[in-house]
Amino acid sequence: ILYFPTFRMSNLPSFPLSTSMLATNGDDSDRNGLATLIKSTFFILGAVVISNHLRDYKKYKSSASGKKTKSEVKTVSSPAPIPMQGRVEATIGSNNIVYPYEHERRMSNRIKASLEDSEDQHIERNKVVVRVPATSANLGPGFDAIGMALDMWSEITVERSDKFEIVCEGEGANDMPLDETNLVCFGLTAAFKTAQKPVPTLKYRLVNRIPYARGLGSSSAAIVGGLLAGLVLAGHQVPAWGSEELLNMAANIEGHPDNVAPALYGGIQLGIHTGSRWMTERVNIPPGLQCVCFIPEVIGKTSAARGVLSDTITRKEAVFNIGRVAWLINALASNNIDQLRYGVEDAL
Repeated sequence: ILYFPTFRMSNLPSFPLSTSMLATNGDDSDRNGLATLIKSTFFILGAVVISNHLRDYKKYKSSASGKKTKSEVKTVSSPAPIPMQGRVEATIGSNNIVYPYEHERRMSNRIKASLEDSEDQHIERNKVVVRVPATSANLGPGFDAIGMALDMWSEITVERSDKFEIVCEGEGANDMPLDETNLVCFGLTAAFKTAQKPVPTLKYRLVNRIPYARGLGSSSAAIVGGLLAGLVLAGHQVPAWGSEELLNMAANIEGHPDNVAPALYGGIQLGIHTGSRWMTERVNIPPGLQCVCFIPEVIGKTSAARGVLSDTITRKEAVFNIGRVAWLINALASNNIDQLRYGVEDAL
């Protein structure tokens, strides 16, 4: 219901009117006529708005109840789900209704439809090039939980060959192994194992722009790059929505999601383990942020760095870090850059 209070034009400041419909001599009858015209226009517009809302509501009720009005009956040939007034979504070939809160079900339907349309999803490839970004993890107090991708990329080229070979250039070329123990090979082997196919003889060319073993996720980039290259070469797809199988493959190899998640999805990622699988969610990045990295000149293996941590912590330390993690996420989500200084404090 729309309500417009009664008003008189004489209560408004006078202003000149030059239209032929209204006089400019300030006559009260003309002013009252203008007030009536304005009110009538508002009432007409309000009636139109209410009529449109009632029509949409009737359509929504009929679609939610499984009934269709004559004007709603359509012939649909597309395998994609049908949007229903922005509120519900119908599944093709059935009378089921997918509601907005049913994210898993809606995405499952869409993925199923896209897979049915894909003709080359199982085609094995002879060569693939993968680019993976650097990452900075353990952000502030977010140990093994929060990481972000950086605009620094390594490139991995893998192709079928008559003999095994790894050619490496760039960062860490003289430090990393050039045999099957290389993490790129490790990730690729895991991908072929998932596809239930034997690993062929391959040639690897690694162009490393991420500093090797210096805290910028070089190992995670190698694992993720190997997994992606292996899946493409094997012609195998893994489910994403609702299971995030690729993330879980990478996190199970790495042991935690805070590097591999942003390497896969970009941005800032928050990861947890539900007891059955790894899950991640993107965290907002305030605009204008830049990352300044202090890179040591010596190699620091992740296993050695983690060995410095104590196996037990005090309640005071736990409470400190719990509060700081919440503060960090809130500062990022609200674009409150000034509060980041407290959110990155760490007692561990």
